[in-house]
Amino acid sequence: MEINTDKKEQYTFEELLDIIAALRGENGCPWDRAQTYETMKKCLADETEEVLQAIDSHDMENLCEELGDVLLQVVLNSQIARERGDFTIEDVIDGLCRKMIRRHPHVFGGQKALTPEEGLALWNQIKAQEKAAKN
Repeated sequence: MEINTDKKEQYTFEELLDIIAALRGENGCPWDRAQTYETMKKCLADETEEVLQAIDSHDMENLCEELGDVLLQVVLNSQIARERGDFTIEDVIDGLCRKMIRRHPHVFGGQKALTPEEGLALWNQIKAQEKAAKN
């Protein structure tokens, strides 16, 4: 796969996926290639903590960078999953979209929520129903 490494105005999500796949590929980075779900756990926790610190310090430039680092964790774990045949990034996105639609019937259905508290109550009610149905 050919990655455009020339300076660009802005890369796309699809290019990010290609970059991560290249890093994990046959001629990729030894560190990236060695990663597993288990080895990435501490990285995800660390990057999440750095997002929280950027929010607390109101540092928007750093927040943007740290959110990118969290996104890297999602994409890298999804690439590992693709390679193992567990799931794909498309499955992650599809599942998230379905959850957002399902848990927001006040936006995508006929229910009403006029306050943040009502919206949160609907979310929690639907989440509890989903967990009960799984058990």
